[in-house]
Amino acid sequence: MPDFKKESPALSIAAALIQRDGKYLIGQRPEHKPQGGYWEFAGGKLKPGETQRQALVRECREELDVLVQPNKLVLTTEYQYPDRRVTLYFWNAVLVKGTPRALAHQKLAWAAPEELEQYSFCPANEEILTVLRQQKDAEQ
Repeated sequence: MPDFKKESPALSIAAALIQRDGKYLIGQRPEHKPQGGYWEFAGGKLKPGETQRQALVRECREELDVLVQPNKLVLTTEYQYPDRRVTLYFWNAVLVKGTPRALAHQKLAWAAPEELEQYSFCPANEEILTVLRQQKDAEQ
């Protein structure tokens, strides 16, 4: 008998790796949202017809009240949560204008690669955290 199990909805998410003084900007998700209380990099879902870069600029404006310039795609990764599948696109992004404000997060923080393990991140972020730590180790 064929398996007619319903496929999980898939989400495409662009995330910004914004650096300042060797530290990355991270935000803590609101408790009432999925993955509430976990930390993440700013960004969000791509809207229909929107490029990753466009989504990143829009999301950073909405979440942080800043203008960013996405420069380079660092990593694409997929993760299966119990209720949905996500594809994350992590971009190095430069802060062009503004001071980050926590409009969509409980808190914001700047964390060096070696400090990131002190924060509880959404499980879908594990691969990028490993990449950032390895890049830091390679620089030393």
